[in-house]
Amino acid sequence: MWDYLPYGPFSDVAEYQDWMIATCMGSDPQFYAIIDTHTQSALGVASYLRMVPVHGVIEVGHLAFSRSLRQTILATECMYLMMKRIFDLGYRRYEWKCNALNGPSRSAAERIGMTFEGVFRQMQVTKGRNRDTAWYSIIDTEWPAVQAGFQAWLDDANFDEQGCQRRTLRDFINEKKTS
Repeated sequence: MWDYLPYGPFSDVAEYQDWMIATCMGSDPQFYAIIDTHTQSALGVASYLRMVPVHGVIEVGHLAFSRSLRQTILATECMYLMMKRIFDLGYRRYEWKCNALNGPSRSAAERIGMTFEGVFRQMQVTKGRNRDTAWYSIIDTEWPAVQAGFQAWLDDANFDEQGCQRRTLRDFINEKKTS
């Protein structure tokens, strides 16, 4: 999980708490804990950052999902709720940026309906290495179809008794975009 983030791993809880106090208590980035409401377990964090309301642009980032959160319905619902909030507030553009080498992050962005916009080469240095940054976005005109795809995917009817999806989110989003 820590390979592509500019911080971590942390040696102990105290070090993580110190980082949180120094980084997560401001207004930009604006961090959120991801809590499983059934178990009351904290499973990860996500944030909004680079918020520019005058331009209607915001980025999601600092995604740190525990193993028990990754690739779950809850993780997908969390990303949906974060996007929904932003578009409900009138933002025009929702961005996702990640290390271009981070295959799982890139797949996740594409899975949730984001459009790949390109790679900014040598955008920064992270942990002593050049970082090429892959850019993704959803814009307000795309949001209604993406939202409808999420709502169809999250519907209980899309899951069998074992909680396995009947159809993929990508299928629902693509269907809504073409209808």
